[in-house]
Amino acid sequence: MTMPDGTSRKTFIRTGAQTRELVEASLGARRRRELRFRLYGILAIFASVAFVVFFGYTIVKAGYPAFSQTFIQLEIGFDPAVVDPDGKRERQSLAGANYKKLVTESLLAIFPEVTDRRAKRALNGLVSSGVVYELRDMVLADPDLIGTSRKIWLPVDDEIDSYFKAASGAAQDAAAGRFKSEELEWIKRLQSQGLLELRFNRIFFTAGDSRDPEMAGILAAAKGSFFMLLVTMLLAFPAGVAAAIYLEEFAPKNRWIDLIEVNINNLAAVPSIIFGLLGLAFFINFLEMPRSAPLVGGLVLALMTLPTIIIASRSAIKAVPPSIRDAALGLGASRVQTVTHHVLPLALPGMLTGAILGMARALGETAPLLMIGMVAFVVDIPQTPLDPSTALPVQIYLWADSPERAFVERTSAAIIVLMLFLLLMNAAAVWLRNRFERRW
Repeated sequence: MTMPDGTSRKTFIRTGAQTRELVEASLGARRRRELRFRLYGILAIFASVAFVVFFGYTIVKAGYPAFSQTFIQLEIGFDPAVVDPDGKRERQSLAGANYKKLVTESLLAIFPEVTDRRAKRALNGLVSSGVVYELRDMVLADPDLIGTSRKIWLPVDDEIDSYFKAASGAAQDAAAGRFKSEELEWIKRLQSQGLLELRFNRIFFTAGDSRDPEMAGILAAAKGSFFMLLVTMLLAFPAGVAAAIYLEEFAPKNRWIDLIEVNINNLAAVPSIIFGLLGLAFFINFLEMPRSAPLVGGLVLALMTLPTIIIASRSAIKAVPPSIRDAALGLGASRVQTVTHHVLPLALPGMLTGAILGMARALGETAPLLMIGMVAFVVDIPQTPLDPSTALPVQIYLWADSPERAFVERTSAAIIVLMLFLLLMNAAAVWLRNRFERRW
């Protein structure tokens, strides 16, 4: 039998079978390639998750000990002859009193056998040198303490804290090797009497920076970051939303607008240190604004965040269907009324999401803040955006560069706090998007 094209039926069947075999072979190869591609994707996801888990485990393992602190209970006698020799209760006199002597007398009451000057100096080293400021603040806050005796829990030196936290084994042996035999006897004696205790480290959350690890806290840095983000949000969000509305709804389509849009996209990719150089040159050198002030840091971060907010806001405005505008204009609303009453409320969730993500990026920035002097050693808690301050990322940078071993766990703990803030901000962005986003 001959086919219409002149080929025989057997030849046609054989050719069809060969074609089917070739197609099936190619389909098998394609399926294997698709399977390998999916496998690579799954492996990439597992590798990413494993890296994140390993990173989080490393940070938490190194940082969680910083949330507890070893304290020693001392019965401090606020001797009027030491604290207030004039008896006038003047603030300046109380602030300059010899509070170290009170600590020494309390320790000698526990260890009366210590009489040598060198041994006394070593005994004083059991307690943090920063406790004198705690006692001073207590007396300044309540002068009625003068003439009384109180049992007070005070932080110990960072080396003793490391020894007390170390688990039994090599870690504790290494920590014990940094003490003399008599010092180890003192520590064990205090521990047996219940005068050494591991407690929640309130100092870490209520104090500013310190050269003593056991007295160092993140409150000054956290408050500085708060003031900076407040300034950034107040400046960048309104300006970014206004610019996005103009570019999307009112700006004419010409070369100048195209140039502005290209520059906005380019500014979003500029390295952050460039904005720090701009802040140093303009805000500090030209306008002579104060260095290390959250106000200047907020201005620099606002410039850095502004392009991101503009791009996110424009995307949110574009997501509003044109039918909303057409319906409003068809009912007689002006373009301004259409934007303010209809487009803007519908695009606001996306704008807020973009703004929060921009704030989260600004919270983790370090390089621009280093350029404007926010790397200063700040002990006092800032009360206004004009007070000298630092930020959480800069505080982490400073502690990571410190030689003391105890600052390692403080650095990791500060990273944990910073990551929690970032997670909360990103979670707020996701919640806003899911709560107010509309499906068209």
